[in-house]
Amino acid sequence: MTRFAKVYGASPLHLVAMVLAFALFGYILSVAGFTALWNPEQWWQSIAVWFVGAAVVHDLVLFPLYSLGDRALSTGLQALRRNRTGHTSTVPILNYLRLPMLGTGLTFLMFFPGITSGGAETYLAATGQTQQPFLHRWLVLVAVMFAVSALVYAVQLVRSARSQPETV
Repeated sequence: MTRFAKVYGASPLHLVAMVLAFALFGYILSVAGFTALWNPEQWWQSIAVWFVGAAVVHDLVLFPLYSLGDRALSTGLQALRRNRTGHTSTVPILNYLRLPMLGTGLTFLMFFPGITSGGAETYLAATGQTQQPFLHRWLVLVAVMFAVSALVYAVQLVRSARSQPETV
């Protein structure tokens, strides 16, 4: 097993997973056909172009941006915690901010076409409704995510305070 890992670089389970993933991709390509992935008339609308573009944009633009944001958040919270006098909390707030921020970003990506009214005519024709409430609903969803996270954090603070012995 260790010899295989030295030669291959990972466990045999990884090799099996990769073979199965490529087999699934080959099957999808054989069923859907190459023309489903590549549109020669309008190349920029091809699934392959959007897939590669999304991977490149994520790796070269988005990942550095949200890593920088997370670093700034954690550094800022550490500085705030150091500068605060008196009582220091045993419950770190970082993950109670990370989770709703992640939810905010992911739901924004999901609702982006609706928020920006992309494809408004098609949406109206298909549903008979406008995309006008999308932004409001997304903002309400974001507020609820942050409120629930704040509530859970407050409960954790109370539980932590009750479990700590009083010092005089």
